[in-house]
Amino acid sequence: MKTVDSKQSVTTTGAAKYLGVSNATIYRMVENNLLNPLKTPGGQRRFDIKELEEYKIKSKEIKAPQNPSIKENLVKEGQTSYQQLNLLDLPNVEDSNSVDSSDELVTESDGVIDPRNKLNDLSGKDWLPETKSFWFQKGLGSKHPHAQIERQHPAPFSFQDVGRLIKFFTKEGQHVLDPFSGVGSTLKAAALLNRIGTGIELSEHWNTLAKERLDYEVSTGEALKHTFITGDCRKELKKMVDDSFDFIVTSPPYWSILNKKADHKVQRDRVNNNLATNYSDSVDDLGNISDYSEFLDILVDQVFVQCGRVLKTSKYMCIIVSDFRNKSEFVSFHSDIIQRLNLKSICNRSRLTLQGVKVLLQNHKSLLPYGYPFAYVENIHHQYILIFKKVEIKKKSKKDMN
Repeated sequence: MKTVDSKQSVTTTGAAKYLGVSNATIYRMVENNLLNPLKTPGGQRRFDIKELEEYKIKSKEIKAPQNPSIKENLVKEGQTSYQQLNLLDLPNVEDSNSVDSSDELVTESDGVIDPRNKLNDLSGKDWLPETKSFWFQKGLGSKHPHAQIERQHPAPFSFQDVGRLIKFFTKEGQHVLDPFSGVGSTLKAAALLNRIGTGIELSEHWNTLAKERLDYEVSTGEALKHTFITGDCRKELKKMVDDSFDFIVTSPPYWSILNKKADHKVQRDRVNNNLATNYSDSVDDLGNISDYSEFLDILVDQVFVQCGRVLKTSKYMCIIVSDFRNKSEFVSFHSDIIQRLNLKSICNRSRLTLQGVKVLLQNHKSLLPYGYPFAYVENIHHQYILIFKKVEIKKKSKKDMN
């Protein structure tokens, strides 16, 4: 280590805050020669702010392949050192900046864990911020190397956001299910947090990309530690054993909105870049059902109720959705799900009860002049996280019946 006596340096904790990662990641970066710490006259470790800034700039320039079979390209482009930095910070202070280029998910807890805490591995200090009724959505940014597989899907959700949910509603080693797993955001978050993921995806194409994603963005061979099921979740869920998962989290199709005529934004961001604009053309795809009421009935009765059956009692299910417009009509998708699903009976033994609704603010999205200058048309820049708990239906005693 070089010796330095400069005010332009920070401690390990300061370096972690500057890069938006954990202290543990800073130690790994030093071990991998990605950062070179300095030394004060007193022998304390310091990091040059100029070097930290140079690393932030370089990390955003790293390119990642945009197609399957990416392992060879990864080696050729010399990115193996970068891919090791792949655990995400759960910030204790909310930040409206939605881009978090660290690709980090912190696994350690800050403080003492109450021995009565059977839900997660969080201390009271870590627990409290996660109960806030809103979060700012986090993402890596479209040019980040670990966003190139995700962006191929027409409706991905951030592994960082789903990671916060997994970390709160599970302990290490527990089992997490996503019945609409897409390109594997849930399974990636589960892998980073040392949970065991199971994903069901109708499209073999998206499932293949999900496996490639874990092997590239987490570690080689990581996909083999998790379960990827290609099939219709309505059928696959019926094959699963009752009470087998500790947590369920998913973002279902938003009816058939991806099949509508491409607007300016879709044309610019996806069509012009030769990216998919819908999930699939399969008749089994719930996103291809033409009638909204039929879609809702199938989604709730054949998917979410079955999810409730395979969920363990007293455990949680989180559903990430957004409202949308169907031509001139505003569709309150999140409230329609709540009305149909809340207090729904599961095998006459349990029911799903709504515990809360968290708003996921998308502060990074651009405002578009919908309706101007004739009518109010909302820029929908938020999603909802619907939080349900499976509770046992208590049998009435003879005293209560009398």
